[in-house]
Amino acid sequence: MAHKEHQQLIEALHECMEACNHCFDACLKEDDVKMMAECIRLDRECADICAYVEQAATRNSPFVKELAGVCATICEACGNECQKHDHDHCQKCAKTCFKCAEACKQVA
Repeated sequence: MAHKEHQQLIEALHECMEACNHCFDACLKEDDVKMMAECIRLDRECADICAYVEQAATRNSPFVKELAGVCATICEACGNECQKHDHDHCQKCAKTCFKCAEACKQVA
């Protein structure tokens, strides 16, 4: 299987997608949802790009390097936003986003 060369990336992408989806859902339940708007938006962007890049890597797309570069940028933006919030789900998401960004940079 050609995608085995990207196994570490695939695992990081999947973990990040799950963390962002969890953070997205948890942010919607916070008392001040309006304050969480940017976090919610970036969680959604990040989860979507991670899911897409994961699929691209598993089918050995010729664009994995380029997509990983874009994904790293979005993961860092999401991580930076989540890091601003004290909620446990945001802090865990930020950590996972930064880990995924590093995995993407290694491929990009």
